[in-house]
Amino acid sequence: MKMIKKDRYSENKILNLKQQELLSHKRVAVIGCGGLGGYSAEQFARLGIGELVLCDGDSFVNSNLNRQLMCTEDNVGCSKAHETAKRIFDVNSEVRTIIKKEYLEEDNAVEILADCHLVIDAVDDKEVKLFLEKMCRKLEIPLVHGAVSGWFGQISTVFPGDETLSAIYGENPEKDDREFNGNTAFTPAMVASIQVAEGLKVLTGQGDILRKKVLFIDLKHCDMQIMELSSGAEEG
Repeated sequence: MKMIKKDRYSENKILNLKQQELLSHKRVAVIGCGGLGGYSAEQFARLGIGELVLCDGDSFVNSNLNRQLMCTEDNVGCSKAHETAKRIFDVNSEVRTIIKKEYLEEDNAVEILADCHLVIDAVDDKEVKLFLEKMCRKLEIPLVHGAVSGWFGQISTVFPGDETLSAIYGENPEKDDREFNGNTAFTPAMVASIQVAEGLKVLTGQGDILRKKVLFIDLKHCDMQIMELSSGAEEG
């Protein structure tokens, strides 16, 4: 097993040494390195994940500065995946990063997601989210979903065989007329933190997870609700 620097992770008291070592051998794919993805990647690095696949074909622009952790005034115009990897090295040089400066598509998805133990959904396109669920089912990888809009966010953990995102977004996501309220600094940070907590539980076998459930967050009214989904999907 990989040797763990006990002092570095001494405050990870929710993990025992065996679980910390286990985490150091896990590979997580973060699909989208913007608001949700930046926070998720850094938190996994600080927890001591072994490898991070950082996938994003986009570059930072000025409008990302209000919320995307990895975006600074100095790196506007630079690759989101590459800049995220640089930050991860500064945070925890023991974490191996695999940079994918491309969007997840039909012809590259298997190669990007191969050998991953967990996938973080940090994309903002509903059709890509559904495609990600499809690919995670095919490759038998758990997926932690996240989405944000203004004061609001949602999180769910999807195991292979579940159809959680299909239930949320329906068969025609391009016709989804729910209002989009922009993005703030705090909502992605909170949603990503819960995604990482869900991912940690999946990877280490701890606690209760949001499987076949969706956690809805309303920060404007300090309200959180869990909606149970129908049990029609297969068990993974």
